[in-house]
Amino acid sequence: MTDASMNPGARRLVQILFCTIACATNGVALAAEEDAVSRFVDYYQKAYAEGRDLIPAPQKPLDIPSMAARLDLQSITPEGALSGSAFLASNGTVIKLAGAQGCLSTKEVEFAGMQTTCSMVSLAGLNAMLEEAKAGADNAFPCHFLGQNAGSPSVRFAECFFMKDGETQSLSQVLISTGVAFAARDRSGRPLFPEYAQAEEVAQKARAGIWARPHFLHPYGERYRAKPSMN
Repeated sequence: MTDASMNPGARRLVQILFCTIACATNGVALAAEEDAVSRFVDYYQKAYAEGRDLIPAPQKPLDIPSMAARLDLQSITPEGALSGSAFLASNGTVIKLAGAQGCLSTKEVEFAGMQTTCSMVSLAGLNAMLEEAKAGADNAFPCHFLGQNAGSPSVRFAECFFMKDGETQSLSQVLISTGVAFAARDRSGRPLFPEYAQAEEVAQKARAGIWARPHFLHPYGERYRAKPSMN
């Protein structure tokens, strides 16, 4: 996807991602106090940048049908991205987006004219989208929860939404559409949300984000380079 073919929103996202990736790659720390929250976020982000997602899978089947039956939205204030599809909320809960799956590959990819890794694109992508989602709603946005894991820290699985250009947007779907995340799939390879798989196909055909060069397979919800020798 070239700059000329991008709409203003997509171009703005690429600019934010470029800045986020450049800062992380060069080891430039953003202004933040070294407190428990920042250490927690940093620990998860470093693991993810190395290709390790520390967010566990759901312990029980998610209540996906509840999305169609009745949305029960709760306001959430994010602190920062932990992976390509999970973030820390201000109440100390880990929120995992049920419909999206970040890329875990540490193979190099070209993004916005610079060399980085697929995992860094996903991590920076969620960080950028969290900032955009907060900007339109006083630093918070609504989420519908589909399940929760026992243990500490508490992990809740959800679909979250925000307003953009007067329309309600799914955070998962926007991440997938802009090519910084995949549509989440179950262990049989079926997408949890068919419409998100369609958004992924559109992003892939448009060669958006991480789809610009690599080829991926989707076995059991994981992401691998299909043919590492190909560009």
